Amino acid sequence: MEQAVSGVVARIEGRAGTILLDRPRALNALDQPMIDALADATARFREDPAVDLVLVEGAGGRAFCAGGDVRAIRDAALAADRATIERFFSSEYALNRAIAEFPKPWISLIDGVCMGGGIGVSVHGSHRVVTEHALMAMPETAIALFPDVGTSFVLPRLPGRRGAMGRWLALTGARLQGAEAVEAGLATHFVPRERLPTLRQALLAGDAGAVTHRAAAVPPGRIESERAAIERCFSPDDLVSITSVLAAEGTDWARAQLEILRRMSPTSLAVTLELLRRGAGMDLPACLAMELALTRGVTAHPDFAEGVRAVLVDKDNAPRWQPDSIGALDRDEVLRLFG
Repeated sequence: MEQAVSGVVARIEGRAGTILLDRPRALNALDQPMIDALADATARFREDPAVDLVLVEGAGGRAFCAGGDVRAIRDAALAADRATIERFFSSEYALNRAIAEFPKPWISLIDGVCMGGGIGVSVHGSHRVVTEHALMAMPETAIALFPDVGTSFVLPRLPGRRGAMGRWLALTGARLQGAEAVEAGLATHFVPRERLPTLRQALLAGDAGAVTHRAAAVPPGRIESERAAIERCFSPDDLVSITSVLAAEGTDWARAQLEILRRMSPTSLAVTLELLRRGAGMDLPACLAMELALTRGVTAHPDFAEGVRAVLVDKDNAPRWQPDSIGALDRDEVLRLFG
């Protein structure tokens, strides 16, 4: 039985329920019909005894899923259409929870860009397989959003000291290629692109263990070499301390991180740091509920519309943030965004 909805093709192949994210011109970014179709397929595959595992892929050769359709959310925010925004995020987060609670292997083959919403449909599953062409990131602070889709639960729990790896990824939007994503803990296995066809055939036969059998070893690389600096610089609990430690670090890497942070929305940085601090002590359902509440304040904040304009609409990369510096932040205003 095949379900084909604009942007999603879901069907049973062999012993696998397969899901193809099929909106390649938009890098398979999730819109509302795709989220609804994914939720329906997840529910059907959960109950179908003919399905031993679920296999998720992206069409077009460039992306697994580049995120959510934030331009549509910006349009809704500018029109004060809160119902559309609420429906989008509530249904997306319900999907993230359904994947986390899915009782069978949920295997994502990530062979291209995987950001934002793409992380959401993969990171809560049992297997996140990346190739050398994979690129994983949570770049939300650049558009004055925040790392969502349940990453307030995931990021503080990445390997390392005091959640520093997750803070670094969330605040800077650092982009991890293939093996780096495994090093950081976002991906579970590295499989070269040339091995994907044989892996896929084994998965269609219902053999989830084929992922481990065909995975390549990941030698220590960039993330491991930077881990000590990441943990020194991103362990502090406030933005002023993080930027001070980075300035004192005095390396090219630290200067690059400082420059990145200066480009991001100060409000988004503060929201993100507080979100991860809270998420470290909460379970996934509570984190998703917190994120949903936060979307209401953050999408109404002027920085969100401005960030999407600067990065995705006009693409001038010259946002005008309000306030425009970390030093000008009002912590009480930040906390009010959490509802």
